[in-house]
Amino acid sequence: MTDFTREEIRSQLNMQGFDPPEPEFTEVVYRINALIEGLKKLDDLDVYHIEPWPLMPYRGLPQRSVGQGSLAWGGAAEPHDPNIAFMTIREQASLIRAGKLSPVELTQTYLDRIERYDSKLHAFNLVLRDEALAAAKAAEVEIASGKYRGPLHGIPVGVKDQFDIKGHLNTGGCNAYGDNIAREDSTIIARFREAGAVILGTLATHEFHMGGTLEFYNKHTPRNPWDLDKSPAGSSAGSGSAVAAGLLSGAMGGDTGGSIRGPASVNGITGLRPSWGRLSRQGIFTLAWELDTAGPMARSAEDAAIMLQAIAGYDPKDPTTSQVPVPDYAQSLTGEIKDLRIGVLEQMMGDEVESETRLLVQRAIDVLKDLGATVEPVSIPLIERMHGVHTAICDGQAASYHRGHLRARYMAYDYNTRVRLLVGCLIPAGLQTLAGRARALMGQTLLETFETYDVLVGATGQGPAGPIVTESAITSREAAQTAVMARSGGTGSFSMAGAAAISIPAGFTQSGMPVGWHLGTRPMDEATLFRVCHAYQLATDHHQKHPPMGERDFGA
Repeated sequence: MTDFTREEIRSQLNMQGFDPPEPEFTEVVYRINALIEGLKKLDDLDVYHIEPWPLMPYRGLPQRSVGQGSLAWGGAAEPHDPNIAFMTIREQASLIRAGKLSPVELTQTYLDRIERYDSKLHAFNLVLRDEALAAAKAAEVEIASGKYRGPLHGIPVGVKDQFDIKGHLNTGGCNAYGDNIAREDSTIIARFREAGAVILGTLATHEFHMGGTLEFYNKHTPRNPWDLDKSPAGSSAGSGSAVAAGLLSGAMGGDTGGSIRGPASVNGITGLRPSWGRLSRQGIFTLAWELDTAGPMARSAEDAAIMLQAIAGYDPKDPTTSQVPVPDYAQSLTGEIKDLRIGVLEQMMGDEVESETRLLVQRAIDVLKDLGATVEPVSIPLIERMHGVHTAICDGQAASYHRGHLRARYMAYDYNTRVRLLVGCLIPAGLQTLAGRARALMGQTLLETFETYDVLVGATGQGPAGPIVTESAITSREAAQTAVMARSGGTGSFSMAGAAAISIPAGFTQSGMPVGWHLGTRPMDEATLFRVCHAYQLATDHHQKHPPMGERDFGA
């Protein structure tokens, strides 16, 4: 297959109503031809006999025993930090239920910190100050009257700016949707309200959780609280930054290929990508409907479990949600993992991972050995052969969703978003279908591996937080080819399998920047992830550290 010529690409885009200017047209040329070159390599896999997965391929998986943990969400928890802003949700909930902490005090503390720190961090797109204080007051009155709803009652949380909150903007992080007022709450927001949580506001995101945004909504670029010159990664940039900086108790992100797990890693927090179908996507901006899921981001795996418990489960408004019962995650937090078999995934511990990061992750894995788990190396070479598969599925579906609005408000989209959506418009149907077949092969291979191993682990990313990027690095066919190959990594493979996966802190580099490690398990088995992560976090304190937030960066 030869490259598309510039004339052919221009003609195809013109037929769809697009006439991109330079330099983005040239970048589209580079990217579509690099993507096709990557997809051509799938011929070597003989995926033509593989049937693409239906939307819900794992309803019939046998269920594991969750465990018999002694922990109850309502039990007392001794705070690890005297600063209420950095306490875990469980610690805050324990104090609130005992009448030692007011939801209003906690909410006001976060609002004050947002006012002080967010002018530099740019983590929030919208702060619901008055509504949050009113909700906190209502929670305080209700709790005082004996109507305690559970561990999220009176707890301030935020959501990535892609969730509908009735009466407020849902921009998806894009100026093209600056007039998009939600008419009702998304299901996840409604379930948070039912649990008594306080909604603080919406958090900065790369456009439509696509990743790679160069100019953010209202021109405010999110920054990493550990170093303001570094990126909080994406696409759940504001969610990761805000949790790490102590601007709220927990946040919701969105993940298609790693957009929760990446920010969790570089911001030093816990970020869970639940199984596909575990959470409703009603009222949430779409990127790629076969891969998207929302997920909790918090200071600990226990906090992520508390958040997931409140919002998971079948939703008649979203027919792709699973009807597999949601277990009591508290029962999985036993602290015991001696009966588990852990596979160290070679493809997520290779030379592309920086040596310092690889050492920190290996030390984290050694903790599991010390706790009695069986730990063995495992290799899935197919991961390295998924060149362009995730990109083809993700960008192709994104283009079909956004094409009409992109035509109407072209320049209101970010440069990188425009380029990627145009590339998505150009992917040949045959290669798009081929990518779906390859995705099914990748997913089935991972599921077969989980018949041997309870959890697969490795590095979440290649290293700690990188620099803020404001210009496209794709200036040649070679650069585009490198970008396509880089997007075939481990986190995306777990997404393609619909698996549950999480990133938790592994430690800190010599320069003081956090690094995370990645743990994944089969679909609908978040309980096993929580079990392993909680045991690890009982034995370590990386998740209890937070940015210094000093005067040098933030002033007096």
